[in-house]
Amino acid sequence: MDPLSEVLSLLKPRSYITAGFDAGGDWSLRLDDLRGRIKCYAVLRGACWLQLEDGSEALRMSHGDCFVLASGCDVRIASDPTLEPTLASAALSPNRDGEVVVYNGGGDVLLAGSRFEVNGSHAEALLAALPPIIHIRSAADQSALRWSIELMMREVREARPGAWLIAQHLAHMMLAQALRLYLAQVPKDAVGWLAGLADPQIGTALAQIHADPVRDWSLEALAAAAGMSRTVFARRFRERMGETPIAYLTRWRMMLAAERLLAGRDPIGVIARSVGYESESAFTAAFRRVMGSPPRRFAADGWGAPA
Repeated sequence: MDPLSEVLSLLKPRSYITAGFDAGGDWSLRLDDLRGRIKCYAVLRGACWLQLEDGSEALRMSHGDCFVLASGCDVRIASDPTLEPTLASAALSPNRDGEVVVYNGGGDVLLAGSRFEVNGSHAEALLAALPPIIHIRSAADQSALRWSIELMMREVREARPGAWLIAQHLAHMMLAQALRLYLAQVPKDAVGWLAGLADPQIGTALAQIHADPVRDWSLEALAAAAGMSRTVFARRFRERMGETPIAYLTRWRMMLAAERLLAGRDPIGVIARSVGYESESAFTAAFRRVMGSPPRRFAADGWGAPA
């Protein structure tokens, strides 16, 4: 499985279809409900502004643009970024699955897409590695993504047999496609998991790690896989990923081990060997260091398990 597919699998996204958000006049909402969620939308009519609550520059989303909100940070969405926002959690009903939500009379701006609840045990760490706002601008990319969204809306609207399941699959395809398309436009100075994946040589090393996490990878072997010298590879990896290659390898192994621990089917020794550790004690020490808890306690407490 490729790295993007594996990370999305660990997030375990469960989609809640929102057929549309139709707003009119002057309006501003603070999306304060993003923790543990991913939202993926396209602008089908009109335009709006997105801005992080930290005061970053507002981004204009025009007709045809697509965006993903994934980091959990509060985001303001508005007709005018200078307007004082209303909390979305107070203004909008939380039970709006499959509906067109009309706000402030509607008629000017129409968004369509889906939101995802993520229940994986590593959701917070994985989401934090994503940009707070992913903006997809390319016309070719937009058309491919809008196809998924429009077909999803049609399934929800017509409610034919099997519509719910088809819409769910389309929503997941939309999210994966949005992140994949973003890889083609990641800024050169970006830092994080997607930035590393977008770098051809660092992305090759990541693919090797994900394809064979059990292998006794050394810095030299990963550099060779990327076609780079050891020194240049180590520097580039840290610049793009924000951590060393071996730190990433260890963290990824612990995430895989945590999933197996929560499943509760295998003894710790078997899980240790499945992620490249012959010694259970060495695995336990690494797991405690990365996950903040010994493996047995982690499994007993069911950390990260869905409520």
